[in-house]
Amino acid sequence: MYYSELRQVRDELTGPGGPFEIVEADILGNRIRTYKNAPPSVREVWLSTVVFAERPYLIYQDERMTYAEAHAQVNAVAAWMAEQGVQPGDRVAIAMRNYPEWMLIYWACVASGVTAVGMNAWWTTEEMAFALKDSEPKILFLDAERLTRFREKPELAGSVKLVGVRLDKTEPDITPWSEVIAHGGEMPAVTVDSESDACIFYTSGTTGFPKGAQLTHRGCVANLFNMLYAAASSALAVERATGVAPPATPPVPVTLVTTPLFHVTANNCAAYGVTAAGGAMVLMYRWDAGDALKIIERERVTGMSGVPIMARELITHPDFPNTDTSSLLALSGGGAQVPPDQVLKIDEAVETARPTTGYGMTETCGIITSLGGDFYVDRPDSAGPAMPVYEAKCVDDDGNEVPLGQTGELWVRGAAVIKGYINRPDATAESITDGWLHTGDIARMDEDGFIYIVDRKKDMVLRGGENVYCVEVEAAIYRHPAVAECSVFGVPDDRMGEEVAAAIFLKSGEMLDADSLREEMAKHIAKHKLPRFVWFVDEPLPRNASGKFLRRELRDTFAAQMG
Repeated sequence: MYYSELRQVRDELTGPGGPFEIVEADILGNRIRTYKNAPPSVREVWLSTVVFAERPYLIYQDERMTYAEAHAQVNAVAAWMAEQGVQPGDRVAIAMRNYPEWMLIYWACVASGVTAVGMNAWWTTEEMAFALKDSEPKILFLDAERLTRFREKPELAGSVKLVGVRLDKTEPDITPWSEVIAHGGEMPAVTVDSESDACIFYTSGTTGFPKGAQLTHRGCVANLFNMLYAAASSALAVERATGVAPPATPPVPVTLVTTPLFHVTANNCAAYGVTAAGGAMVLMYRWDAGDALKIIERERVTGMSGVPIMARELITHPDFPNTDTSSLLALSGGGAQVPPDQVLKIDEAVETARPTTGYGMTETCGIITSLGGDFYVDRPDSAGPAMPVYEAKCVDDDGNEVPLGQTGELWVRGAAVIKGYINRPDATAESITDGWLHTGDIARMDEDGFIYIVDRKKDMVLRGGENVYCVEVEAAIYRHPAVAECSVFGVPDDRMGEEVAAAIFLKSGEMLDADSLREEMAKHIAKHKLPRFVWFVDEPLPRNASGKFLRRELRDTFAAQMG
């Protein structure tokens, strides 16, 4: 394989004078690696796309919007928000499905120095209420489904101004989207600070409440450069080794976005990448492999981003053999580790497409590592090398770096690491030490710098790309008066990667069934966090010497009983 070429290319691309030159800078009190040639904010990224005026940009069902039309609407939203008194540094929340309006609002915010708050569309009313109180947005854009949940707690409104998107009827207290767009106007002339918050994305919290991660403009731009570097370095290394050059004029990307835009996988990785290249984003109402195949054929999709199960469902769908997928160049899997067998199946199933993956987190504004093509096929169990903007190390429980090849918790430091969590200095201090982010993943690194994720340190279930913290689910279970003890853990699942399971010991004389428990829990946490498997035990749960439940022992015992 071409690992010596990859190292050589990395040195050239990131060294003095290279397009991805790495320099060190004092950022938020730490000496951090950053890209010398990166624009100072996301504003410049969006404004640079005005040159793609007549190209198609947003495609949703039978709706199509060009870059020129998108810029006009983004400018109108930004001008309207400014007229409402929204200033740089203020926050504006988005609570909706993957509609085209999501992206228009997002770009209007970041291009005018306003912080976009991405609200999880699966949240319950209770979870929405927490995030609104936590982030204090000046404006909330929401669709019909989120409005229904919002109405369950009228006190949520406070002083926030509501804008309705794709509502079936007019509401007296809600400004319709059409009025915002009709406002017209120009993008406010502002200077956006690199260390200011571009967006706040919520990640499940270990205390039962989500944490609002502060993704800076520098971090979001660094993630875009990480993705550009990953593609460039891999292609150049292969060319050096084989003599086969990529097309002089690569095709304009058409990306099928299948995961929620309130996550970094879809927003910071898929949307940023395709937008910066002047490509088209194709959005879906909800994931369906059959519908995705039709879209790929009709729109000549070149790449699809999603969690690993989506690629598996695509290539195993009954319609796959009869669908023209020849436009596909890449099938990406992120948000969970791709099973090694699937890497080879993707490579064999679609003649034109290569498998790619990225390992990352909300807390790194996107990817930490990237791996694709021949390198991925050669090392399908690896997540790839860390991007050059990062320092990376594996550490023991005391934070000491372990020798190369040994396992430890992966820590990374670089420009794409978040500033912290809003209103949570405790959580920030727990997760970031001198700029080093504690990923919570147990990993090892080889002599080529490739990272292998082997386990998880956090008590967390990674279900279909969604982080589900065990204690959050346990807190919801304990709300039921019949429960004496409970422990939540993840169990392997072919489709979702992991599923949520719970072992429960009831109070003496109490009766409870799984459906009744889930019904009660659904009032407090989103549906994807509800345990698929509920295991009622006859004896108190096993504990260690310090009194903590033996989560792994319970998981192994449960798995053995499941056969």
